[in-house]
This record gives sequence, C-alpha cells and structure tokens, in this order.
Amino acid sequence: MHRTELADFLRRCRARLGPAEVGLTPGPRRRTPGLRREEVAQLAGMSADYYTRLEQARGPRPSRQMLTALARALRLTDDERDYLFHLVGEEPPRDRSSSEHVRPGLLRVLDRLYDTPAQVITDWGEVLAQNAMAAALVGDIMGRPPGDRNIVRGFFTRRNDAPGIFPAEDLEMHGRLHVANLRAVLAARPDDPGPAALVAELRSVSAEFAALWEAHEVALRHCAVKRFIHPVVGELELEPEILLSSEHAQRLIVHTARPGSESAERLELLRVVGLQDLAPRQEWAL
Repeated sequence: MHRTELADFLRRCRARLGPAEVGLTPGPRRRTPGLRREEVAQLAGMSADYYTRLEQARGPRPSRQMLTALARALRLTDDERDYLFHLVGEEPPRDRSSSEHVRPGLLRVLDRLYDTPAQVITDWGEVLAQNAMAAALVGDIMGRPPGDRNIVRGFFTRRNDAPGIFPAEDLEMHGRLHVANLRAVLAARPDDPGPAALVAELRSVSAEFAALWEAHEVALRHCAVKRFIHPVVGELELEPEILLSSEHAQRLIVHTARPGSESAERLELLRVVGLQDLAPRQEWAL
C-alpha cells in the first residue's frame, strides 16, 4: 500500500470539488478550497477520523467496499477509480457492466435534484447512490452495510419489518416486475456473478420469489405511475423517469409528481420535512 501517494491523491481530489458539486450546502465562507474532510467522510459513509488518517498517510488499508465508497464520494472517473485501487494494492473491478462505481455524469445529475426523489441503481437492484429526497421517501438505503442495499432482496425478505411503502394491492405487481427484470438481466449476462447469486439466494429463501420465477414472465410493462405511502405526508402518486448509462447497467431513476396535483403538494411537504421523520421505513423501494 502506497500510503504517501494515496494521501496526496485523496487531498488533491478533495480540493477540486466544491460543496455544490456533490449536493451539499456551501455554508459559511471557507478558508480552504474544496470539500472539508468531514464532508468527504459523510459522503463515503465513514468516520471523519478514519478519513483524516488516510489523508495523513497513517490509516489502515481500506477495504474494497471502502475504496468504492471513496471513489463515489470524490466523483472519480473510471481511470481514477482504478488508480485508487492500485495505490492500495487491490485489483480494480474489471466487469464494468455491473460495476458499483457510479459514473460521474450520473452523480452530477443526481446532485442537482434537490426537490424530487432520485437514486442510481444497477439493472439488478443494487442501490449505488440516492439523494436526500429518496432517503426521506423510502429510507436511507446508503446507510445500510454495502452488501445489503439491493431493493429486490429487500422486497422479498424484509417487507414485514416496518410500515409498508407501497399499498398492499400494488405488491403483487411490484413483485412480478422485479422478477421479470431479473430474468431479463440474467439472460443478457449469464456469467455475471451478482444477478446469478441473487436469483439463487432468493429462490432458496423466498417461496414468493420462487413461484414467480417458475412462472417465467418476461413481457411485463413497467408501471407509468407508482403509489407510495409515507407516514407523515400520506399517499403520493409519482411518475418514474429512467436515465440509462451508456452500458445500460446503471439507471438514474427520478420520481416526479404531476404539477398542481395533491401529490405535488405532498412532495413539497416531504422536502420540508425531509429526514426529520424518524419512523422506521422499509428500505426496498424505487
């Protein structure tokens, strides 16, 4: 591990980013350019002390999950992400079709969406990034451990843990959509270990998933409107729009309300309420 080179690289990447570029409020005048260390730590989901030690060339060797989180927080390109991995002595991920590294362009768009729920997910349901509105609507998925951020797994294994996000009458439709999408992904990339492992896991632990998988449905249409239930603002009818990455393996999903509708008013209320809602949320939506 090249600690000195890693520390210098992290400092330079941090210095080139401003708060507005990563969706943060600039706040009072800053004495130094770029993000503060604690802001990078917040974006990466690590302690400020841990990140500070990395920049001071005295930290422990970061895990692959931590390197992925740092690359995302610092908005690194694919080449910069690979260089970061090499500095630590790790082999960079080679299968970019399902990489957890969010493309900087998608993150820049996500950072500018402050008044509507949006998040970046892989085509098989791994949540890679979400904005504050998405966290307020469906829960802080990025606050979960790196291996537990898949919305399909959550839908079939964690639905009874907290108040529902979707109306009960919509659950069958969402389940069928999840399974049909997974089947299409697995057919397109049969050698990708991520989707294959998820299908095998869910077939063994969820009778509901296993039954839907055996039904072999592949021609389902995506719903034009999704209904969400929030414990504070009530029911919202939101229209999903999907922006695909160039490889189509990552999707930026944005949910908007029809202007002038009751849902638009409730979405604005949700923006004001934000993360002040402390009620347990099921983190398996969008």
